[in-house]
Amino acid sequence: MSPRRKSPTADDFPWWLVALVCIGLVLAVVIAINGIYAQVFSTVITGIGMTVSVTLVAFALASLWGLVIAIMGMADSIVLRQMSRFYIETVRGIPVLVVLFYIAFVGAPAVVSLFNWMITPLIQAGLVEAMLVRDFSLTWRAILALTICYAAFIAEIFRAGIEAVDEGQIEAAKALGLNRYQRFRLVIFPQAIRTIFPPLSNDFVSMVKDSSLVSVLGVMDITQLGKVYAAGSFRFFETYSIVAYIYLILTLGLSLVLRRVEKSLRRSPRG
Repeated sequence: MSPRRKSPTADDFPWWLVALVCIGLVLAVVIAINGIYAQVFSTVITGIGMTVSVTLVAFALASLWGLVIAIMGMADSIVLRQMSRFYIETVRGIPVLVVLFYIAFVGAPAVVSLFNWMITPLIQAGLVEAMLVRDFSLTWRAILALTICYAAFIAEIFRAGIEAVDEGQIEAAKALGLNRYQRFRLVIFPQAIRTIFPPLSNDFVSMVKDSSLVSVLGVMDITQLGKVYAAGSFRFFETYSIVAYIYLILTLGLSLVLRRVEKSLRRSPRG
């Protein structure tokens, strides 16, 4: 058997990274010596905590919900399989921004109304107060919308990774007397993670960028702070250049770290 050929780009020196680092250093110097850019940067950077927290919470919830949807899609019950497919195909066909608006202005009021209906006896007895729509924070509405959207894509990633595990491994686990949960935890998932991790990490980086959509709800993330500053100062070029610069640092840094983790997973011995 002939040895596997490497991709022609496998050993390329990352000149693209050198170029981006040089551009980043130039912009860092400009921010340091230019008062206007420094002011914009100091204003916008305060939103990085909100951007990161929204991304981390939404991605964790989306991964858990996506795994549930993927398992439903591989269940023995045709009802569960069809429910999973219905969810995936429906959500993937709707833009994230539309889901964000729907959850914020339709879903949240419906949830509040349902909650108040369930605790009506307590409200009438004066034990608790009725929940108001404004009590459902815009930040959590945004997180819920990102969770719902990304879970559909993550479910397909989990399904593909799990189905890529060799059937012989599963049969051997059955022969050893492992139950369904033990087979998944000890045999299937440790092998599937090598297939799952690359596209899952890509979705994580994508969510960092898509988290900017929460600014339409007034959530004070990087984009919203930039939008507010630009509207008040009319420094649109400087502001959005800084916003793009911060997002580029976040996504590029994450991509490099996740790529390193992916390589370590590939080098680790297979279970």
